[in-house]
Amino acid sequence: MSTPEPIKWENGSLYLLDQRKIPFEISYVKCVNYIDVAEAIEEMIVRGAPAIGIVAGYGVVLAAEGGICGVQSAIERLSKTRPTAVNLFWALKKMEEATVSFLKATDCKCPNSESVEAKLKDHLLETANKIHEEEIQIENLIALYGQSLLPDRCSVLTHCNAGSLATGALGTALGIIKMGKAIGKDVRVYCDETRPLLQGARLSAWELWMEGLDVTVICDNMAAFLMKKGGVDLVIVGADRIASNGDTANKIGTYNLALLCRHHGIPFYVAAPRSTIDMDLVDGEAIPIEERRPEEVRSFGGAKIFLDDISVWNPAFDITPNDMVSGIVTEVGILEKPYKRSILEAASRSLCLEDIKKSEESIGKWRKGQ
Repeated sequence: MSTPEPIKWENGSLYLLDQRKIPFEISYVKCVNYIDVAEAIEEMIVRGAPAIGIVAGYGVVLAAEGGICGVQSAIERLSKTRPTAVNLFWALKKMEEATVSFLKATDCKCPNSESVEAKLKDHLLETANKIHEEEIQIENLIALYGQSLLPDRCSVLTHCNAGSLATGALGTALGIIKMGKAIGKDVRVYCDETRPLLQGARLSAWELWMEGLDVTVICDNMAAFLMKKGGVDLVIVGADRIASNGDTANKIGTYNLALLCRHHGIPFYVAAPRSTIDMDLVDGEAIPIEERRPEEVRSFGGAKIFLDDISVWNPAFDITPNDMVSGIVTEVGILEKPYKRSILEAASRSLCLEDIKKSEESIGKWRKGQ
């Protein structure tokens, strides 16, 4: 078995695996315009920073039938969906640049003519496809470079979901684990359940189980005791935004794990593509933290667990300071402290063609063996 494809473009429409219904139902939501895409992002039908970026790109493609005005409206609407995930804004900038370059190349005086709209849509679809294809390549490289962190036999703890469902490709944190299995390592995985939306229990555990890994779910408040008992060799998580100094925003509860790792002397790693790094932010204090609806906390499995009269604070993310991060795994290698320097150097580094081939071969062999 393998994880169903989370993002599909077919016959001019976007199909998204409905992650709200996993693991008990596999169904797709069809998006025919950018408003559908925006709502799918906000309602967590699709989630995870890289996946949100890919989907936003396709959302702009759907808006191209409305010409330049449609594209501009789509970019404006989509930019308001999830404020923390920087990949969203990175992808929208790519789509905006593609639109500008198309208009300059065509030198059209009537940007909303039917023929120009069709050509614009084709051009934007090519750009969105490229964003998606590059993400696949990038995550294969992250998985390859992350192997230096995994002993031949180890137990890894992860939080939330940083796998295929969150990225549209192999995954970042989970991609490292999957490739470890692919090359013969004995890897056991513990998944924090990740309250309040249970992405760890519902998504990560299911995704790893589907792909044949040894996975165990624990409640978020069990991690400390598991570490004390020697059950964790390292922690690997994803990221929604990384500041230029290495401070990292990830799903709420990640900071807890970093603190626990420091106390127990356990390495704590972040895996993310360079598109997740926001070079404009000096540190994590400037990262906007999304606050979500209180209903997500007030209920569990559809049943209310406390009174509506009691207030709720529901931040979707927290910030892990850079001094608690043992390394950042990217598509150009593992970045080390001091992060200001290593991140700046990584920004100008090219992908290694030899490593691209090696990573693709490892994943290809595993897929054939499944």
